[in-house]
Amino acid sequence: MKKLIVLVSFLAAVFILVQCEKDPFVSQIEESNSEATPYYLKVPQGFPDYFLKQENALTEEGVALGKKLFFDPLLSKNRDVSCASCHLQSSSFSDPRQRSIGTNGTSTSFHSMPIFNLAWMNEFFWDGRAKSREEQALQPLNNPLEMDLGWNEAVERLSSDPEYPSLFKAAFGTSIIDSNLAAQAMVQYEMTLVSADTKFDAWLRGEASFTLEEEMGRIIYNSERGDCFHCHGSVLATDNSFHNNGLDSDADLKPGLFNVTQDEADLGKFKTPTLRNLAFTAPYMHDGRFQTIEEVVDFYSDSVQNNSNVDVLMKKATTGGLGLNKTEKEALIAFILTMTDSSFIRNPLLVP
Repeated sequence: MKKLIVLVSFLAAVFILVQCEKDPFVSQIEESNSEATPYYLKVPQGFPDYFLKQENALTEEGVALGKKLFFDPLLSKNRDVSCASCHLQSSSFSDPRQRSIGTNGTSTSFHSMPIFNLAWMNEFFWDGRAKSREEQALQPLNNPLEMDLGWNEAVERLSSDPEYPSLFKAAFGTSIIDSNLAAQAMVQYEMTLVSADTKFDAWLRGEASFTLEEEMGRIIYNSERGDCFHCHGSVLATDNSFHNNGLDSDADLKPGLFNVTQDEADLGKFKTPTLRNLAFTAPYMHDGRFQTIEEVVDFYSDSVQNNSNVDVLMKKATTGGLGLNKTEKEALIAFILTMTDSSFIRNPLLVP
């Protein structure tokens, strides 16, 4: 009998632990929709496998719902701003403005990061304040600088809309709308924003050759001469981590990741953006301070600030600078531009 009591207690404890570990941004609605059509996200050749929660498996209906939500200004306070207002397909789902403008006419805190290849990311926003894709999708509606609606009002609007209840029913098996399901749908759509049709990818497959200038740039990029590979060396062209890249002196250091961790060692650290599609995502850096790729290369070559938290990976740039000459800079840019996916910004399937 004692053994039975111990076993029951153990199973109960395990059950409690499992319940506590559930992602609060995943809907707990038990009703499921077995009739939804599975959506199979193809992993580009050379890319790593992606992580997807079983609770939010992709479906055709979920992706379609997420796309509609992403482009719908209904979800902003004044019904004039959607997610797509600050993430334009023509800009690789970023914003050509230094700061985006929210529903109240206010500027956002950061330059809008491009939204693509999210399937291979695990932390979001420049300062890493979202630790899941669902959390990333939830935040803009509550942000007074962005959509400033709040999810309670958003759910009321969606529930009273003539189309949305049936779309949620088709995607999730319930017409009862909540913020978690809405976030899941938007994540499903964002997961389909995959960009990998570049000359660089063709080169990796052995289907294309670089010009002499591009090859020179590739060597500079992947060596200590250019020092790009430490943070942008993977096939994703980002390490998905956070670095203080010496943008500012100590006097001008911005919080960055410190806002999340409250660790002073994280002052000035921001997420490493991908260098894919750089041709479309100007301006650059978390504050959009650089308007051209040339300005970015000039900064890393000659102007990195040796602040107290600058990343150890930037050591060479802070001790005399890289000092790239004009030919080397042009070659480096030529290589980076081989990561340009023009088909991505023209794909009609990605927009309504």
